[in-house]
Amino acid sequence: MPSEASGRISRTFARLEAEGARGLISYLTAGDPSPDRTVDLILALERGGTDILELGVPFSDPIADGPVIQRASERALNSGTSVSTVLRLVRELREKSDIPVVLFSYLNPVLRYGFERFADDAAKVGVDGALLTDLNIEEAETYVAEMRRRGLDCVFLATQTTPPARIAEIARHCSGFVYLVSRAGVTGERTSISSEAIPLVARTRALTSLPLALGFGLSTREHMQEVAPHAEGAVVGSAFMSLIEAHSTQHDLEERLEALAAEFKLGLAFPRHARKAATVQA
Repeated sequence: MPSEASGRISRTFARLEAEGARGLISYLTAGDPSPDRTVDLILALERGGTDILELGVPFSDPIADGPVIQRASERALNSGTSVSTVLRLVRELREKSDIPVVLFSYLNPVLRYGFERFADDAAKVGVDGALLTDLNIEEAETYVAEMRRRGLDCVFLATQTTPPARIAEIARHCSGFVYLVSRAGVTGERTSISSEAIPLVARTRALTSLPLALGFGLSTREHMQEVAPHAEGAVVGSAFMSLIEAHSTQHDLEERLEALAAEFKLGLAFPRHARKAATVQA
């Protein structure tokens, strides 16, 4: 049976479209600095304007992540955070918030947990979807079937080097949105957006009607302003995790996180007429 959460991501993008707005997708490593802080940090991000939460499942070998999120995963693992812990945190979150939640993980933890059990438990606690960074679409049939059977969205990555035919195939496996990697390499804060990022959005736009979210390396309000004319969403992760790392012991961490999210959300404000013009030019 589909979960009650089914469609929450799609409804969020529909609302944003009706408002002429762009979505802020914020990443947070569950369990950093400790599991008992995670829900409050999520609520701070939501107050700051986060539209969709990407909740990271800590993993010992996060090959797609830069040093900031690697350290966050290590701290979370040291605090005892597991797949079960993350699901429990989502259940606790659902008592206070309806924000869409996408679990960001690697294949190994979910495979060990079991695709069917993972999809079943995720649906029960109010998860909306998942992104398994290192799962190829050729190996995703069982996972996708179990997720979709429960009304959960599957998000996959496309990169600058992905050929158009494969982008179309990736998009066919996606629901909710397609995650576009803005630059080669791992996650992490950058001073500028790759010159190939916006062309990737344009190429993907021609192949799917799903919302497109651009991520990896977006870390300033100016980056948000560059993305807003072209993609429905922008994903920010390392900037938030850097702030948590630097201020984890301070009483105003939540206020700092809320303020940073608000700064990014402000950067995503973009006039509807200008956005249409940018789409035509692309």
